[in-house]
Amino acid sequence: MHATTIISTVCVSAILFAAAALAGPTPAPDGAAVYFIEPADGATVSSPVTVKFGLSGMGVAPAGIQKENTGHHHLVIDAALPGPDAPIPSDDNHRHFGGGQTETTVELAPGTHTLQLLLGDFSHVPHNPPVASEQITITVE
Repeated sequence: MHATTIISTVCVSAILFAAAALAGPTPAPDGAAVYFIEPADGATVSSPVTVKFGLSGMGVAPAGIQKENTGHHHLVIDAALPGPDAPIPSDDNHRHFGGGQTETTVELAPGTHTLQLLLGDFSHVPHNPPVASEQITITVE
């Protein structure tokens, strides 16, 4: 085989491998669910608010660890869920728990707030299909 052909074959293989790695979100198993253990929907709480995350049908793994049927939690506060094809933003409305945490406390101003959980894969991208909780509403006194 000619050297140019070998180099071309290696380059095409590398491009195809990279394209496959970026082809789309990590699959989620059927029946996977993320949910709030606390607070309950409609709860009246004081700040800081303790939030406990529940997960069934999958396991928790820190960000950067690629393991089948795992992910890590993201808490969406007073915002809609982000799109499914890009990394979840990291800002005041999108809190990342890439260390594998399953609970947190958050400071929230008095008033009504919405909370929603979204599982992200090893690279902070939602699974396919997305594993998201129902959005809940709480009131902070």
